Amino acid sequence: MTATVLRFGGYQEPESVHNRAAAHFGKLLEEKLGDRVAFELIGSVLKLGHRSGDLVPMVERGDLSFCYMSTVRFSKETPALQLLELPFVVKDRAIAFKALDGAFGERARRDIDAKTACRVIGFWDNGFRHLTNRVRPIRTPADCLGIRIRTQMSELHGEFFRALGFEPLAIDIKEFTEQVGGERIQAQDNPLTNIYHFGVHRYHRFITLTGHFWGASAFVCNAAHYRGWPRDVQAAVDAAAKDATAYQRQLAAAEDAEILAKLDPAKNEVIRLTDEERAAFIKAVEPVLAAQRITLEPRLLACLESLHH
Repeated sequence: MTATVLRFGGYQEPESVHNRAAAHFGKLLEEKLGDRVAFELIGSVLKLGHRSGDLVPMVERGDLSFCYMSTVRFSKETPALQLLELPFVVKDRAIAFKALDGAFGERARRDIDAKTACRVIGFWDNGFRHLTNRVRPIRTPADCLGIRIRTQMSELHGEFFRALGFEPLAIDIKEFTEQVGGERIQAQDNPLTNIYHFGVHRYHRFITLTGHFWGASAFVCNAAHYRGWPRDVQAAVDAAAKDATAYQRQLAAAEDAEILAKLDPAKNEVIRLTDEERAAFIKAVEPVLAAQRITLEPRLLACLESLHH
């Protein structure tokens, strides 16, 4: 019997929490299904010449069976996910996961399933994002003035950074990792796991723990592949995805402290904001948040308020 080939694509290093969870997912499938499946993890399509933005189209075409990708990639198909692109909204991972595992997440799943060739099988922890830069310590919005910052491919993120005085540049992670050592990218934001594993800390001395965004990653598979698998394979995928999602979230929550412990104080200045300093950042971006509140439908506005608490 020919084994079903299951290819999982990512864009990070092997040590990342995403790729460790992906490997765990594959191990569970192999344990459950044996030689009926052949699992292949392509940890970084960047190293094959692709952009991270190619991952979802690769899944939709069937070149890959699975991938993880920031929910920012799906916010056009699922405007509700733009809640996770608003600054200083998520203060607690547990509250965010309660929403993603409940009605809010189910709505996002339905939209993605209906409007793409993907099937959502989990929401992963994409971390609290922090600022790094090569120019100067950032403690106030005034310190951001005139600094060029790489951002995700999100108009809302661009609005947030402009409100702080940055000059935002939306750049794919492939181009970012290739250019982070140059002068074009003076600053960027990422979770600590990416700051360390992408080597950003080697070029950006200053790391400010703003936690201005918390992001989720959608764990998706090719919908046609899924429909074509036997029922027991579908069940094995669902069970392994649930287990791998819990594992990934556990890894992500623990890694922030682990990364901070690895940073060399002689090479990196880690800036922890006081409550007053953090409040100044929140005040500076309040117009962005206020404008979005006006356009939110009541159910999403209620979800936004729940994420705040």
